[in-house]
This record gives sequence, C-alpha cells and structure tokens, in this order.
Amino acid sequence: MEASWRQVAGGRGRARGRATAAPSSGNGIHLRGAGGGREKGSVGAAGPGPSSRGAATPAAPGSSARRSPAGSEALQTSVACELMSQRKFEEIKKANQAAAKKLVEEHFSSSSEEEGDEDFEGKRGKIVANTFTSYTTQTDGDMHELERTRQYVHEAFQAGAMTCLICIASVKRNQAVWSCSGCFCIFHMPCIQKWAKDSQFLVSSPLTDDDFGKRDYPWPCPKCRFEYKRSDTPSRYYCYCGKVEDPPLDPWLVPHSCGQVCEREFKPPCGHKCLLLCHPGPCPPCPKMVTTTCYCKKAKPIPRRCSTKEWSCQLPCGRKLLCGQHKCENPCHAGNCLPCPRVSRQKCVCGKQVAERSCASPLWHCDQVCGKTLPCGNHTCEQVCHVGACGECPRSGKRFCPCQKSKFSLPCTEDVPTCGDSCDKVLECGIHRCSQRCHRGPCETCRQEVEKHCRCGKHTKRMPCHKPYLCETKCVKMRDCQKHQCRRKCCPGNCPPCDQNCGRTLGCRNHKCPSVCHRGSCYPCPETVDVKCNCGNTKVTVPCGRERTTRPPKCKEQCSRPPTCHHTSQEKHRCHFGSCPPCHQPCQKVLEKCGHLCPAPCHDQALIKQIGRHQPTGPWEQPLEPEFIQTALPCPPCQVPIPIECLGKHEVSPLPCHAVGPYSCKRVCGRTLGCQNHTCMKECHKVTEIDTCVGKNKAGPECLQCEEGCSKSRPLGCPHPCVLPCHPGECPPCVQMLRIKCHCKITSLYVECRKITTADVNEKNLLSCCKNQCPKELPCGHRCKEMCHPGECPFNCNQKVKLRCPCKRIKKELQCNKVRENQISIECDTTCKEMRRKASEIKEAEAKAALEEEKRRQQAELEAFENRLKGRRKKNRKKDEVAVELTLWQKYRYYLLPACTLVVLVFAWYIVHDEA
Repeated sequence: MEASWRQVAGGRGRARGRATAAPSSGNGIHLRGAGGGREKGSVGAAGPGPSSRGAATPAAPGSSARRSPAGSEALQTSVACELMSQRKFEEIKKANQAAAKKLVEEHFSSSSEEEGDEDFEGKRGKIVANTFTSYTTQTDGDMHELERTRQYVHEAFQAGAMTCLICIASVKRNQAVWSCSGCFCIFHMPCIQKWAKDSQFLVSSPLTDDDFGKRDYPWPCPKCRFEYKRSDTPSRYYCYCGKVEDPPLDPWLVPHSCGQVCEREFKPPCGHKCLLLCHPGPCPPCPKMVTTTCYCKKAKPIPRRCSTKEWSCQLPCGRKLLCGQHKCENPCHAGNCLPCPRVSRQKCVCGKQVAERSCASPLWHCDQVCGKTLPCGNHTCEQVCHVGACGECPRSGKRFCPCQKSKFSLPCTEDVPTCGDSCDKVLECGIHRCSQRCHRGPCETCRQEVEKHCRCGKHTKRMPCHKPYLCETKCVKMRDCQKHQCRRKCCPGNCPPCDQNCGRTLGCRNHKCPSVCHRGSCYPCPETVDVKCNCGNTKVTVPCGRERTTRPPKCKEQCSRPPTCHHTSQEKHRCHFGSCPPCHQPCQKVLEKCGHLCPAPCHDQALIKQIGRHQPTGPWEQPLEPEFIQTALPCPPCQVPIPIECLGKHEVSPLPCHAVGPYSCKRVCGRTLGCQNHTCMKECHKVTEIDTCVGKNKAGPECLQCEEGCSKSRPLGCPHPCVLPCHPGECPPCVQMLRIKCHCKITSLYVECRKITTADVNEKNLLSCCKNQCPKELPCGHRCKEMCHPGECPFNCNQKVKLRCPCKRIKKELQCNKVRENQISIECDTTCKEMRRKASEIKEAEAKAALEEEKRRQQAELEAFENRLKGRRKKNRKKDEVAVELTLWQKYRYYLLPACTLVVLVFAWYIVHDEA
C-alpha cells in the first residue's frame, strides 16, 4: 500500500496500455493484470497496511510466540517496528497525496482550473472596478475613454489576451514590448523593429541612388497606420509611462509596468497629469475637480471634473452677432455663435443694387462693372463691384515694349509700339531663344535640330528640339518586390511599385496574401476563426492562425458523463475536454479493524507509476518514459483521533486510531531528583510508582541519578565553590584564605573568606589596614601623616613653609594649611615703600634727561637746515664745517629710548600689583 501511494506521485503522464509489474527489490509489491484490476500480494516491512495481513502473509510469528519464550520478545520488536513503519508511512502518505493532487490538477483536471480561474477573474474584476471607482462615482464623465482604459488593464492580467499582430504570438510578462502611442496596441520589440526597417525599405526602394537618403521616410503602426519618423524606431524597452528602462518582472504589478505613478500629460492637455499607476492603454479622463463657469459666463462657477469642465447653463446666449443688429438666441453654447438666421435688405459693395439677404452675409458683390471714370479721364474702371477707390489707369506711366527691352512714355490713349530688336525670349524647350523681331503674342515652337538622349540614357538621335525622344528598350531592373522586372519602355530608373498579386501563404497557413506583391513579411491574416468548447455550446472568435494556441472557451454547461467510481453520483463540474477530474468526495467505506468510515477522498481511480518493467541491457539503450496505470488503492489507515496519555504523564494527546498505544511525548522528564536541586533530563519515559515515590513531580527508579557538584550560590564576595557534591540544605561556611590589598595598595594581607563575607563596613576597614603611614601626597605636596586608611586623606597639613612680602624683602615661616587657606599674608613696610619711591624718581629723571637731549638734537638739525638755505658758496661751507663727533647717546638714542620706556612700564606695573 505504501508503494502504491508513493507511485501516485512518482511520475507525470497518463497510463498507456497494459503492463505487468515484476517483483521489485525496493518495496516488495507485486501487481498483476491490467489497469483497473487488483490482486492479493505480499508486502514487506517497508509497507505495512491492510494488504499485509492477507492470505499471503505468514502467520508464523504468532504461533512461535506460543511455543517459545523468545517469541514474546520477537513479538514486541515486530510491534515496535510496525509502529515506526506506520508513522513513517503516514508522513510519506501525506506528501504523496499532496504531490498526486497537484499532478492530477495540473494535467488531468480541466474543470477545477476553470473554477479557479473563475474565482480569480472575479477577484480581479473587483480589483479593477475598485481602481476606477473614483472615476465612475462622479457624473458628466467621458465613459468611452474610461472603458478603453479598463479594457486594456483587464487584458493585461489575462494570460494570452495580449497578442502581437506581427508574429501572431502571445505577449508574455518577461518579453520586451513596445506600445503604439496612437492605438496603444502592444508588439514584441524585435517584431516592431523588423517591421519599421522593412516598411522604410519598401517606401524608399523605388527611388534612384541620387534621391536615396535625402528624406526621412516614415513607417506606420501595423494596426492603426499611425506614422512614426525613422528616429522614432524603438531601440530600448521601457515601461508604459516611459520612466524606467527594462522594468523588472513583478508578479504584483501590471505586466511591463514600473509600479510608479503614470504622470503622463492628458490629451488634450489640461495642465494635470495622470494619477493611475503605470498602465497600458490610454489615460482615463482627468479626474481633478476644478471650479469653472458656463460658456456664456452668466451662471455662478461650480466644481466639476476637469475632463468635463465646459458646461452649458441652457440660458439664452445673448451675445451680439456679426451683423451688429441682433443677439444670439440659442442656449448657452461653446465656440462662436451661429450666423444670424434673419433676413434684411442690404446694399452691395458698390451700392448700385439692394436685395434681401441673410444678416449673416452683409457684404456681397453684384455682377455689374464698376464703370467709374479713371483719373486719366479717357478710360473707365473695368473691375466688377469692388470696395474702395478704383486706382490709377493701368495704361498710364512708362510702359515696356513686348520684348521688355525698351521703355516708352506715352499717353494712355496710345499703344506701345515694337522696338524692332530681336525678341530673345527663352522658348518652351528652355535651351534656345526666340530669333524673331520684337512682337506681340506668344513665341513660335522651337524647330532647331539637336542630338537628344532618350529617357533611360541608352540611345541618342538627332531630331527637333520640341519633340520628346523615347526608345523601345525595356527596363530589366527588379521592382520593389524583388521578384518581377519593371519591363517599362525607356525607364529612367524610378521603376513604379509592382502591381501583381502577392499570393504568398500567410502565417495562419490557411489563406494567401491578397495584397499587391511586396517585399518583407505580409500583413496578418484578416480572417477570423471560431474556437468551440467540447459540447459546442460556447465559442470564441480569434484571428485566423490562433486557433491552434488558443485555449477553448469556458463553457457554463454541466458535464453529463456517468461516474466511474463507487459513488452513485458524480461531483458537478462544467463542460471540459479529456477525461473527467478525479472524484473528491469522501470514500465513506467501513474500515474492517475499527469500524470507522474512511474519510479520505475517493481513491478508486489512482494513477500508479510502473517501475521495474524494463531493465536496460546497457548504457547505450535509452531509458523509456514512465508509464502509469489507473487502479483502485486500499483505504488508508484510520485517522480518527483517540485521546491517550504519554508515558511520563505530561499530556493527553489525540492519536490516530491505527496508532493507539503507549507513546513518548519527546519532552524532558522534569521530575525532581533526590538532591532537590536538579530534575531528570531524560526523554519522556515510563516511571514506576513506589511508596517512596508518590506524585508526578518526584523521580522514580528509572530516572537519572544526580552526579553533578554543588552549584548553589555562595555568599556575596566569596569566589570559592562548595567542596561538597550536590546536596540539599545550606552549604558550610568557607574557611579558605583570601589575598587582599590594604587601603594604600602596597601591602598584601591574608584573611579568611568567611570573615570578609560576614564583616560589616567598619570591620572590613580594620581587616584591610596595614598599620603603616599613608604614602599618599596632599594637594599642597606634603605626605599624609595618618595611618593606612580608606578614602581621601584629611587636608590638615601642619608643616612649616616660607612666605615673602610682595617686594620679596621680608620672609617668615608659617603653617601650610593656614597659607593654603589665605588666612595669613605678609605686607610690605615703610622701608619697602621708600625703596620703590626712590626707584621711580630715578626713572623719571632719566626720562626727563632723554627728552631734553632729544630737543637739543632737533634744534641742532634745525640750525643746520637754515644754514643750508642761506646760499653760501661751497668753498666757504667747507671751511666753516667742523667735524663734530657724535656721542654714544646720539648714536643709539633711537634704540635706547623704546627699551628704557618698556623697562619703566614693567617696573611700574610690578610696584602697583605688589601694593595691591
């Protein structure tokens, strides 16, 4: 049975023909007969089940258990193996059932797919409807454009709905596409690129080599014939809104969409942008609300949709018409008013006639000649009824002769004579000139003989200039179809397009191309074909050629085939192709062992993969495809839940009916051991209850024995573990010695651990004292005089220090703590002040002497300058000059003065601060 359920999910395909399974080495199952038959077989240890207890199963274990004491052990072992195998069988069976269900649904169930598609389409329709709710809830909207957008979005979600009209193939999610901006039809990127290239070649092929490449020939859309420039040929794959190149494939977005807001400009532009996410097809009408007034501006502004912001209040327009006499009586309307419908008597432009005419055309012309006398007085105006002045006489002023070589000033009553010179006008041939004298009227035809080339340029002939020359040579160039020759006489090279019928077989393989012979691919077949369901009641129309790849339409009629299983009626499902889907009704057969009803789905027609039917003779032989047979499987083991308590009495769990028996819940035992500190860590097991072991929380003889050391927490500060094994009650006090540092961190002390852990703060300070002087320094720089102590040193230094007055003359010895607290200070006496006064007087005298010396120097320089201005002769000046040697002060006064000033200022500052 296990092998049968495993074979259900072993392959993918239908059973073909009859097969006989040879004994396999893996699971020991034997099947004989054809498709639906089932015989009794033998199943080994790998597949226990109902069939394993048939006629072929030996009954030796039971009999041997009664004859031998070793039989009981063998029986227990077999029961344990059977329970394990049944548990494994249940796990494998569930996996195989899921795989078989998936296989059948994918390959053999058409109606279930259709029902799933219906549900999915219903949800998808609700999503699309909710998307356009904000558009449909408002009135006065353009529903035509909205329906087009909804249709494109709906088709984008349907598999196979979008078809490339060039290759007649479905457009898939992961393919690069291009969308036409005119009809929004979607094409494959390679298809539209080839189409554009072929279209440009067909248009430019009739041109000569000189004209080729001078014009940018357009190419049309395959569907709407909207023309694009050559530069508009798509080269890259973009999303619908054009923001993202190569948009990634996302199953939660519209195919070929980037998922961002569209933001394309509306057509016609209104200043707003599309608010939908990137979508196919045209953008819906603008949903923005704007405040606008009616056409005639009489009504109050009201809020309306931007797409329908223009509205009429239905009141009379009232605008003055073009006639200037009447007003428009039509209801409020857009654009210019209609012409005035009334009739009135109106004069013509020249004012000679009066007629009844429509007010819409007040200006009209009669058929009479003006006849007014021109300013020359000799002629009259020959214009028909006109507006304004008649103008000057056309014969007045200077006039040319017929050949335009001579100019004459004649009265308007005389005609211009001929000048007598040669005419010399260019004739119609454009080469020669007229040889007659100046004459009136047209020139004669050119009669000169010239050597002319024919139109194709292959022959020459001498003949009159005005006659054309066409030879009889036929053109042998290929036309644009590249199949037929031109065959036109004297062709200049611009061969016309081919006018024969194409006749090639189209992509549908059913019809031929009706177009004119052309180059490149033919247009898609314009015919349509009906694809029908199995019963023929439902059909769908598709382009010719698509009927091979188009899925049949979904038919709503019920399938009327009889059931093939043991049930009296078949599940209702719709019309479909192929065999009916497997029956999913509950089996409801009575099980033999327990009497419960089988709740599994119907398994009368299960597909089983045949294995071991053919052994390859060598590596050169190709393996055959697996074959499946349809057969009825036995009912699976009973799964009715029955509450059973586990061995350790931790929980009561429902077990399947076929696996009822003592079991382990796989939890930790958790019973308290004899040490009262730990619990049993064995997996849930059977515990024998004795007098000393009463209750679910006490360990039994089957539980573990505690072999760990004591792990109880020690007193605060004790780092030593308990030396006893795991025990109940309190641990003994610790007697080990601890090595600690004294308060000054210099001496190591050894103290018993229990004294440290049980002492208070004062006792701990005494135990940590080394009885030596504290080595720490006070802030003043002196050593602490106290014994080894905790915390900061007391600041009471009594050591003697020297203190001086501000001028450094008087000094005394005082206590350090009083000096640091600024309690004592030494002031200068009268002697110090007298010394500072004398020093300041000396500095003032030096400064005064320097000032007088500077004045004398300046006076000497002034006198020397005045002597130079008196104009003495050079010789006398030399005699009068006396060499004067400069003093040391005069040489270096410019350097000494600033230095002296700086010294005086520093000394004065020092004195001032000492006094303060």
